[in-house]
Amino acid sequence: MLLDDFVLDATGFIVALLVFTCVDVLVEPLLRQMAFKNAPAVLGSSALIATFVSLIVATLVSDGLRISGALTWVLATVVVWLVALAARLLLPLIIFKKALAGRRDASN
Repeated sequence: MLLDDFVLDATGFIVALLVFTCVDVLVEPLLRQMAFKNAPAVLGSSALIATFVSLIVATLVSDGLRISGALTWVLATVVVWLVALAARLLLPLIIFKKALAGRRDASN
């Protein structure tokens, strides 16, 4: 919806999501390790690089995801990275809050 040259079909969404997640989980720790040893200045951008690589692989594997244009690639990487960052920060808080509420109810 935000980017005109970023097309994600409903049928390809699940495939693209699974491929993206698997690649991101594998690539990011590898990039962090390589950056930590060889280029500490790149360490902070390893998540962005992993997101970019994951988008490339997901685009190649899934017919439901198409990205065209250099600017769209950059913006798609940033948007997907921001959404993933928000999910990493907010989901544990939501789950932890529900677990605490359940524990309080059980103790009363």
